[in-house]
Amino acid sequence: MKVAQLNTTDIAAAIRLGCHTMQRVFNADDDNVPFFGSTLRPQAALHFSAHHSESHVPGRHLNALLNAEDAVGVALEESAVENHRRAALLSYSGPVPLPLNREHPGGPPVNFCPHNLREGFHALCALSNYRDDREAADLFERSIAAVGDLWSPETGWDLGRLRDLGLQYQECQGFLHGEARMLGPLVKHYRASGSGPARRLALVLAEKALAEFFLPDGEYHPERFITRHSHSITCVLSSLAQLADLLGDGAMMGRVRAFYDCGLWAMRDQLGWSPEAVGQEGSDHGESNNSGDILETALILGRWGYSEYYCDAERILRGHLLPSQLRDVSFVVEPPNPAGIDGLRQVADRHLGAFGFPAPYGHQSVGRGRGTLSFNMDIVGGTVGSLCEAYREVARQDSAGTWVNLLFDHRTPQVWVRSPYTGPHLVVEPLAPGPLFVRLPPWVAPREVQVEGADEAPVWAKGYLFFARPPVRRPIRIDFPLKTQELVLAGRVHIQPIRVRLQGDAVTAMDNFGADLTFFGPY
Repeated sequence: MKVAQLNTTDIAAAIRLGCHTMQRVFNADDDNVPFFGSTLRPQAALHFSAHHSESHVPGRHLNALLNAEDAVGVALEESAVENHRRAALLSYSGPVPLPLNREHPGGPPVNFCPHNLREGFHALCALSNYRDDREAADLFERSIAAVGDLWSPETGWDLGRLRDLGLQYQECQGFLHGEARMLGPLVKHYRASGSGPARRLALVLAEKALAEFFLPDGEYHPERFITRHSHSITCVLSSLAQLADLLGDGAMMGRVRAFYDCGLWAMRDQLGWSPEAVGQEGSDHGESNNSGDILETALILGRWGYSEYYCDAERILRGHLLPSQLRDVSFVVEPPNPAGIDGLRQVADRHLGAFGFPAPYGHQSVGRGRGTLSFNMDIVGGTVGSLCEAYREVARQDSAGTWVNLLFDHRTPQVWVRSPYTGPHLVVEPLAPGPLFVRLPPWVAPREVQVEGADEAPVWAKGYLFFARPPVRRPIRIDFPLKTQELVLAGRVHIQPIRVRLQGDAVTAMDNFGADLTFFGPY
């Protein structure tokens, strides 16, 4: 079965539908604390997690929802924002200001896993930055102090003191799987608030990550990285890129680029698909928020002047991330629910818009797969947050002029872009005076490009067409062929090589090996 309602062209629509999911995940049987686990096969259901429900999901979702409101203008349900906020504060209501989880619904928050520090900080950061929530901002600072009091980069956590506080410590797979993940929200908090403690802790984490893991050679070695959890590696990589961008640190950005170009290929393919675990065997299931992290890193590298990374970002969006969203739930069988359990209620609609563990070719992997068809709810937030960054980067303004970086339909106060993937031409209409840069894909040769509507011929400059004085409120038509291309996704990260046909950067056909719920026509 090929799924319906496939989206390969509309970033904003994907963000809005993802917000639908994140505003439907609350457990009415548990004071509207969000669910973490979700499955659609073999049984459709939403589940509580003793590791990740209140300590993990609110942070992912608040970061994404409030980003979507800011970037796209999504009209949020304030009751959903308040439910996530209340769950986040529940997580921080234990004996120490760290994100904790309950062992069971109704119990006290007693489980502490460093893996959730990133998500706890993301909840507080989003509330502080987008809602001017003073309670969240104060709690963020107190939580930073608690980390400094109970953890050191040399000796780790003071487990005796954690036990004395009545906490159950849930161990991680090393630094990258645990504490390093805090880096991203610390950077965001420092950027927005100027917090000295946030900057200090961010630099401590970055120094350890660069000294021990992301070395100048850019290579991935399992014994060095310890964890095989791909998302923990990709989210730390994107966080290092955010910090380097904020500080203007070229050496740090060089480390990011080195790993992107080398080690990252142990956990991605040419479309940006990424496995849940590095080196997993017998399965093509991925994890969408890994691809989101890779996308965010590519966008930052592109903004630093390496335009080829924008090409990678566009192919990730069109070829994998947008198509992998759950937009067709017609196959979902609603479970019997005589007891009226909330986790079994309207499961199909509450999953509509979700991101999860896709294969490149469909929602379910061939081979042993993951064992279930699942869309864990935290992944929705991670992916939508990344899509918001892509939406902002389609066209942006800086002191040099207006930059059109991704060829999606888009409108800002400075420019109106009509995509060649939704119409017969690329049309760029300046809405304000000033220089204009339009990125063209590297698979387009300059001789193949025809420009109409400009008063003077553009100049090619580092992957962009540069218009020094473009006409205001007059469309510029840029024609070039969306070439048919063939590629083979590496068997190194897949069960077997996967053949792909593209038109431009959009997939038109792909091997699916007889899988169900596929995205594209068969190769």
